[in-house]
Amino acid sequence: MPHETPLIAILATGFGLALIFGLVAQKLKLSPIVGYLVAGILIGPFTPGFVADQELATELAEIGVMLLMFGVGLHFSLKDLLSVKSIAIPGAIGQIAVATLMGMGLAAVAGWEMGAGIVFGLALSVASTVVLLRALQERRLVETERGRIAVGWLIVEDLVMVLTLVVIPPLAGMLGGKEQVTTIPAWFLNFGFGAFWSTILLTAIKVCLFVLLMLVVGRRAIPALLHYVAHTGSRELFRLSVLAIAIGVAYGSSKLFGVSFALGAFFAGMVLAESQLSHQAAKETLPLRDAFAVLFFVSVGMLFNPEILVSQPLTVLATILIIVVGKSAAAYGIVRAFGHSHTVAMTISVSLAQIGEFSFILIVLGSSLGIVGTDARDLIVAGAIVSIIVNPLLFIALDKMSEPAPEPVPQEPQPKGTQKAEERPTGLQGHAIIVGHGRVGSRVSEGLLAGGIPLVVVEEEEALVAGLREKGVEVFVGHCGEKTMLEHINLKEASWLFSAIPDPFEAAHILEAAKTTNPQIRVVARAHTEEGVEFLKSAGADLVLMGEEEIARRMVTDMLGRVH
Repeated sequence: MPHETPLIAILATGFGLALIFGLVAQKLKLSPIVGYLVAGILIGPFTPGFVADQELATELAEIGVMLLMFGVGLHFSLKDLLSVKSIAIPGAIGQIAVATLMGMGLAAVAGWEMGAGIVFGLALSVASTVVLLRALQERRLVETERGRIAVGWLIVEDLVMVLTLVVIPPLAGMLGGKEQVTTIPAWFLNFGFGAFWSTILLTAIKVCLFVLLMLVVGRRAIPALLHYVAHTGSRELFRLSVLAIAIGVAYGSSKLFGVSFALGAFFAGMVLAESQLSHQAAKETLPLRDAFAVLFFVSVGMLFNPEILVSQPLTVLATILIIVVGKSAAAYGIVRAFGHSHTVAMTISVSLAQIGEFSFILIVLGSSLGIVGTDARDLIVAGAIVSIIVNPLLFIALDKMSEPAPEPVPQEPQPKGTQKAEERPTGLQGHAIIVGHGRVGSRVSEGLLAGGIPLVVVEEEEALVAGLREKGVEVFVGHCGEKTMLEHINLKEASWLFSAIPDPFEAAHILEAAKTTNPQIRVVARAHTEEGVEFLKSAGADLVLMGEEEIARRMVTDMLGRVH
């Protein structure tokens, strides 16, 4: 058996060091991303000791990029963007423009070419999704006005970066990098556009064809495939199908249409987001996505040369100031110009005072195309590390400066029996459990309450169960499939389980857990298709109701009642 195992070596050292330094970062109340970057620096070629295989690290990072972009597409919300479009779209574009110009100014002072300055400035302009959402969630700001603006702003930034990743490769030669070899059919050149514009036009046509194929065929075929696999009842095959779609579409789009892995994966996630199984798909792929995202950040750290901190301290400082002060000031001014309050403007500006994953993707692409040098790459990594460290401190300062009664409004003390799952388990016995409190679940709870049946409700979105708490109903906010949640709702002593969630795959998991824990419990579930009915019955449901069937039955009953 060969002893040279560079792949195993990079996985073992990369994950091991990322875990150690990620834990240290978490302990220091910092984003684990800082720890992953530090781990990469330690196994990179610019520090003593073990040096990982950089080519392998780059390929693993590509998988990380695919899964990261797949996740971005999967969580892309046009609804969230449209709700704040009047500020998010012009605001994000204006802030990107300002940050890019500042980056270009610093690049000009450093003596770089204009193309390098453009790529460098764009990399400085986009905030980290991971860091931003974590900060908002910790303060429960995601559902507030300023939280929605920040998320919408982030969506626009992501879309601009996705577009940038498409445009840069064909423009590499014009931006001072390596000319990309593109095979242009002879007949295409006959239109007289010239080699350069023919390349741009051909790239645009390929991208449009890919987008059209995904929107027309992909949005039907991909969800259909996922639903078919889900109905087999195999969690393993379901997880495999999601990964095959993410990586397969990314790779296929690159080979067939010449678009980047990132764009292919983004569209795969976006068309899958329309499926009812999108939430389950995101949850099932999250562990692997996180693992390869860690390797992506580790590989970026391997590219960083700490010597730049000594050789160019002023340039590093200027980069950090652009990220933390420059683009934040631009965002603050834009938000205030649109008539929003000082608190909203400060929240947006602090949220954007950092850079992360898209910055790395863009600067690594620019480096591979020869547009930017190693100095630009080192400056981006240094700026990311410092800004991610500083960002929590800025939020702490913002908390202290906030106006009285900041959003969200503090919750009123909850009546007895409304604690969340992590606080206290239910003491009920012989009760009913309702999983999901949307349109169906809320009607079930109304009926049970009217009949005096003791019940427990499990719902992932806290806003959907606010009214129940006023009635003294026990409410547990979270995912019912989690082990702690199953323990807290006391399945062993329950008499009924009503699964009112539309996702058959997730419902089957809950049903199986319920029947395993309590074989005597009566389980009633909902389904949208005949296949879903059979699938849930095989998972242990005693009764499965399908909407169309019940409507038809009621229509016939009404008619027969009037005839007779």
